[in-house]
Amino acid sequence: MPSSPSLATGPSTAPASRNRRADLLLVLAAVALALWVTSGLWRDPNTRTITVNSSDQALFEWLLAFGGHAVTHGENPFFTHLINVPDGVNLAVNTSITAYAVVFAPLTYLVGPPATFLVILTLNLAATAVAWYWLLSRHLVTSRLAAGVGGLFIAYCPAMVSHANAHLNWTAGWLVPLLIWGVLRLRRPGRAILGGVVLGVLVAVAFSIAAEGLFFTALAVALFLLVWALHPVRRAEVREALPSFLRGLGVTALVSGVLLAYPLWLHFAGPQRFHGTGFDPLIHSEDIAAYGSYPRRSLAGWAGLGTSLAPNPTEENSFFGIPLLLLAVACFALLWRRADRAFRATLTALGVTAVVFAVLSWGPTAKWNGRRTDQLLPFGVLDNLPVINAALPSRLALVVAPVIGLLLAYTVDALRARPPRHRATALAWALGFTAALLPLLPTPLLTHDREPVPAFITTGAWQRYVSPGGVLTPLPLTVDLYPDGQRWQAYALAHRQGEFRIPAGFFLGPGGPDGRGRIGPVPRTFSALMDQAGRTGLVPIVTEGSIRESRADLRYWGVETVVLADRVHGAKFDVDEDAIRRTATALLGPPERVEDVWVWRVPPS
Repeated sequence: MPSSPSLATGPSTAPASRNRRADLLLVLAAVALALWVTSGLWRDPNTRTITVNSSDQALFEWLLAFGGHAVTHGENPFFTHLINVPDGVNLAVNTSITAYAVVFAPLTYLVGPPATFLVILTLNLAATAVAWYWLLSRHLVTSRLAAGVGGLFIAYCPAMVSHANAHLNWTAGWLVPLLIWGVLRLRRPGRAILGGVVLGVLVAVAFSIAAEGLFFTALAVALFLLVWALHPVRRAEVREALPSFLRGLGVTALVSGVLLAYPLWLHFAGPQRFHGTGFDPLIHSEDIAAYGSYPRRSLAGWAGLGTSLAPNPTEENSFFGIPLLLLAVACFALLWRRADRAFRATLTALGVTAVVFAVLSWGPTAKWNGRRTDQLLPFGVLDNLPVINAALPSRLALVVAPVIGLLLAYTVDALRARPPRHRATALAWALGFTAALLPLLPTPLLTHDREPVPAFITTGAWQRYVSPGGVLTPLPLTVDLYPDGQRWQAYALAHRQGEFRIPAGFFLGPGGPDGRGRIGPVPRTFSALMDQAGRTGLVPIVTEGSIRESRADLRYWGVETVVLADRVHGAKFDVDEDAIRRTATALLGPPERVEDVWVWRVPPS
């Protein structure tokens, strides 16, 4: 596809010339950085976990195992009764990464879910850099260096490195440049059908990997195109391209609608659906001061300049630092001064998009340096709208990073095409880029050893205690804080041992306030007692009533076997296994020792 200078390119109007050596160097740099960021996991994927988000890592490993199992066994990949017995889980309203689960199913069966998770995470980071480099170098700028700077910044910006803490959906940033490319090519005459089909398939793939990211991309591209199209210098061009563009969008809607008809029905009207999320937008909103702060997993953070202004370490969605913000303003000013009226329309659209999404990321009310004010912001007005009420406002800041990356690429391209006349000016630009980008160089994710899957599971001994398709529960019951049950289940599915079901689980489902979602099921007596014991190390008071209610809970779930491992993985705190064993013994009687676990058989009612 030839470049589209009238829409997106800057002062240099020809795409970069072919340079395979530069392309190879970019790919090598992207892969090297991806391996560097994930290096702590590569030492042993089966025993290492991401320190700040081991629960999400376990969830994505389970999703990979379940997706492969569903495809090879003819089961529904969008709804399952393997967890949250007896109600099941609607995976269409969760992050089901169905496309990844299907494509990587052979690898999951070959090396196991943890290793497959690590391969995808590493590829996501590298592919994001390569995809942005491809879009920039082939369609937007003339300089391979400019494309490399933009692509590498976007792929390894603070937000992407932050989400590399186990988010296989948000690190799939390679989808964004492909979607942008698909939208831009719709304006070409005679390409409505082919372009619409290609974009429709891309939309379906993006929905199955990162539905929230697809929604944000659609909003950002729509806002950009609207501002761009309303610029006086572009109106004639828009009128000429609009019929072809609308036809292409129609084909896109038809193709993606057919491909996504069932998951969309499940998402909005299927069983176990909910409205909104279980996350508080006041908590998951961006602190205004975070934009000028440094992230923890960066060179600046390593030097002690990082802050804790994010809701958690996986959501450092801005954290650009003041030098980069100043550099972005300088880049915009330089480009504006050198641009013709046509390219100023593009700069205006980029600027408006960045400002709007930055303000929306601040959430319902403003927060500065950790202090919440009463000042109502635009997101507080939009928060009650359908779909938007399911978005975390902090993540809207993810749109700002690509805009900055584009400004950096355009500026490098402009400076190479027409270097500054004075050496001091050129040196100032070089120092500006260095001061802004060097502190943001990523450092490896924090990792540590996690509890192994017990031999009771790996040897298949569990099959003697659970009927085919029967229900087994670990202690404590599986939720985001105790992800072992889904790890065990993922191992059994990936190693073709058969199916066992579990109560509870780590998922989003109904049961939250005002019809909103919540993480995991509503707690019952038995699960609450196990959680209390494991969390506090104290055996709760056990009465005849709690024994009766606990056994009723087990009958409700259809549990045949209760299992306690010698070492339980707690995602946020250490778990007291001894207190759990004593509590379970008080409720269910003495256990038997099998392999490396304690087992309680539950008699049928």
